[in-house]
Amino acid sequence: MPRIPARSLPSGIPVKPLAAVLGSLVLAGSLTACGSGSSGVDAKTVTVYSADGLKGENGDGWYDRVFKDFEKQTGIKVQYVEGGSGEMVQRALRERSNPQADVLVTLPPFIQQADSKGLLAKYAPQGSTEVAAADKATDGTWTSVVNNYFGFVYNKKEVKKAPTTWEDLLDAQYKDKLQYSTPGVAGDGTAVLVKAMNDFGGKNAALAYLKKLQANNVGPSASTGKLAPKVDKGELLVANGDVQMNFAQSKTMPNLGIWFPARQGGKPTTFALPYAAGLVTKAPHSENGKKLLDYLLSRTAQKEVSEIGGGFAARKDIGATDANATALTTLMDGVQVFEPDWNDIDKNLQTYVEDWKSATDS
Repeated sequence: MPRIPARSLPSGIPVKPLAAVLGSLVLAGSLTACGSGSSGVDAKTVTVYSADGLKGENGDGWYDRVFKDFEKQTGIKVQYVEGGSGEMVQRALRERSNPQADVLVTLPPFIQQADSKGLLAKYAPQGSTEVAAADKATDGTWTSVVNNYFGFVYNKKEVKKAPTTWEDLLDAQYKDKLQYSTPGVAGDGTAVLVKAMNDFGGKNAALAYLKKLQANNVGPSASTGKLAPKVDKGELLVANGDVQMNFAQSKTMPNLGIWFPARQGGKPTTFALPYAAGLVTKAPHSENGKKLLDYLLSRTAQKEVSEIGGGFAARKDIGATDANATALTTLMDGVQVFEPDWNDIDKNLQTYVEDWKSATDS
């Protein structure tokens, strides 16, 4: 929250009696105390800092449904703050001496980053035993709530021949019509770097390619979620994204096509990019945060992940058979899924990002 500079009282304003001033201070102190505990005026709230993608453009996303149902069931009001994964972690880091968030939801490697910086408290939500070991922290500080995969989008109306390879994106038709979100700031932007390093066989080859791609790139974007609407309108022809977010957006953005870049002559690849959630250390309303995490992993909420959110349930025991689940399975058919070394990426992320900045003059 921005600080409001102190100002002197203009002349002519009467000074309150001392008793009134003291009364006001007592009242302010009691309200502050309520805000930092789990009782009082603010006890029926829970604040979520989240990467974008799970809240619908028109109030029709997975978050919209589960938050509404959670509020109805518990009486706890959800306060929602959205931004890029890196942005949310940095905000929580700035506030660590006076935490404002109760629950943090980000994409990898930022959830690992939040964990390594001590921003997450240990809490295993109800239902987390049904989440695969690879999709949750070994120390119990975070767990995936929606499984997801990295991808790209293109404009099906304007692009006559759909792109299939990284090399396709170097074509002149994409000059100033291509954009990807910023590595180190957005989770999906960092994913561009991760996938390029995998597909090109290492950091140096990936950066050499991204340097070439910069000739067509519009420039940085802190939020991946803002790119798909531009692609749908034709302002952009190609952008990065992820399957869950873009699949959900395609319901109201008919020109979006989802695809997975391959190396020329190779097969399309992707990797899991789940929305992972954790309880914030010393959260102001930690009990409410625990209740929300429990609800996000409840069978009711998990069954709605594909049906409403366009993603994949985090729980292994949810066998979704709705139309969206079937379409998502078809979309992923033939795409090779690799597993990044998240420990390496978390350890060296700053170096990778700085090297990317240097290679692309960003």
